[in-house]
Amino acid sequence: MNNEEKRFNQEEEDEEEESGRGREAWERTYADERSWESLQEDESGLLRPIDNKSLSHAQYRRRLRTATAARIQKGLIRYLYIIIDFSRAAAEMDYKPSRMVVVARQVEAFIREFFDQNPLSQIGLVILKDGVAHCLTDLGGSPEAHIKALMGKLGTSGDASLQNGLDLVRDLLNQIPSYGHREVLILYSALSTCDPGDILETIQKCKVSKIRCSVIGLSAELYICKHLCQETGGMYFVALDEPHLKELVLEHAPPPPAIAEFAVANLIKMGFPQRAAEGVISICSCHKEAKVCGGYTCPRCKARICELPTECCICGLTLVSSPHLARSYHHLFPIRPFDDVSPLVLKDFHKLPKNCFGCQLSLLNPGNFPGPQVACPNCKQHFCLDCDIYIHESLHNCPGCESLRNAKTISDMEQ
Repeated sequence: MNNEEKRFNQEEEDEEEESGRGREAWERTYADERSWESLQEDESGLLRPIDNKSLSHAQYRRRLRTATAARIQKGLIRYLYIIIDFSRAAAEMDYKPSRMVVVARQVEAFIREFFDQNPLSQIGLVILKDGVAHCLTDLGGSPEAHIKALMGKLGTSGDASLQNGLDLVRDLLNQIPSYGHREVLILYSALSTCDPGDILETIQKCKVSKIRCSVIGLSAELYICKHLCQETGGMYFVALDEPHLKELVLEHAPPPPAIAEFAVANLIKMGFPQRAAEGVISICSCHKEAKVCGGYTCPRCKARICELPTECCICGLTLVSSPHLARSYHHLFPIRPFDDVSPLVLKDFHKLPKNCFGCQLSLLNPGNFPGPQVACPNCKQHFCLDCDIYIHESLHNCPGCESLRNAKTISDMEQ
């Protein structure tokens, strides 16, 4: 009888444990979604969903005003090394499916965005694992080469050594020209660093070499990372979740303010190579092997290279293409932020344009009431929120101002 009671009690305890685990999983599912945070109370006390589009646009406009508040000289020729922590801490699953996968995904998006905004710059990848820093890719301007190398080396093991990573990138960045802006972006997952020496001395050497180091943590704030960023003039943040991590990483895509020592105007010799003929066999100076595909020819030494921008391995001339310079121009003279159309003006909506000047979609909400919109301070044309973001982040030209300029040009020609 006692054995039956024990067995019955044990079964009840097992059921309670199973139901407890199920209840925790059920709570965890809704805690991850945090669906209640997407609701807000209106003036009448009723619950309605938050307009995430308007909130994201307001956040974007605050960031845009901060970026264009003052005319700051920016470093357009950047040499950036991304140090990625692939130690055992990167295997944690607080980011789904793991920190390693999420970081690799964000680095891939960052590399594409970086080269889109910085066509004259170069990137290199360094990974930390087993207490050693491995140079995954050298400085280069090919996003596909970096992404392919990164995706082929996904794996976590051992501890992370922040000092070894800084020593490696410092030796590599000391070789770049004096006009280049030296930067390091560290994606750090561990809560400690396994260093062979005094990391404070390494930080001072990075400061002397004028290397701006920024750190994005995935677990918690570390004193040594914060000290590194303060000494070298970088930024230090800890990501709260995956969307926050994406936002923090992409903040490093636009060119940063130039360091005072690098802000001195100087002339840089550049070559504009021509595209080589297709199907001609020639020896590539980059990879030291014969290739059949096109490539480019250095205008000074006639050496053959594969991709632009780069530095000629034979004569050391910086090689770019004219579109690279044109795409970097908008960082020097950014478009002024558009003005929000005030509610007082929206009340007299009969005088306002009914369609967006950019995409020609309606600016009216259901009921023919005007929706949120912005206006260019120069040409006074009205745009929707999506066009506002597209113009400032991708197009870098106001369609209204360009149409006025073209109209003046045509009228002058006719006269």
